[in-house]
Amino acid sequence: MTAFLHAMDSGLTYIVEFCTILLELFGIFVLVVSAVKCFIQWIRKDSRLRLNLAEGIALSLEFKMGSEVLRTVIVRDWEELGILGAVILLRGLLTFLIHWEIKNEHRSLEVKNTEQP
Repeated sequence: MTAFLHAMDSGLTYIVEFCTILLELFGIFVLVVSAVKCFIQWIRKDSRLRLNLAEGIALSLEFKMGSEVLRTVIVRDWEELGILGAVILLRGLLTFLIHWEIKNEHRSLEVKNTEQP
């Protein structure tokens, strides 16, 4: 029975580590694609550049935060859990601030659109 539980634990650890890496890669991919799109918008002088970049960063952070939450499943000691909690807290604060910036940018674009004839 102990061997079975050890095998299940090892299997769960490998699955969680694989999924964590996958979510991290998704976050990196979203961030790079958003940066490239926003660079093209910057060249074209698009007014939605800041909004699109902030949305891309926010989505990327959501993926990365998801990987950190998933990583809590395989944490073995309190020190590692504390570090993981701090990373999740910081990423959550960054996400909150970026969403606040997105709301302000939406308002700013609406004001610009109503001012134009």
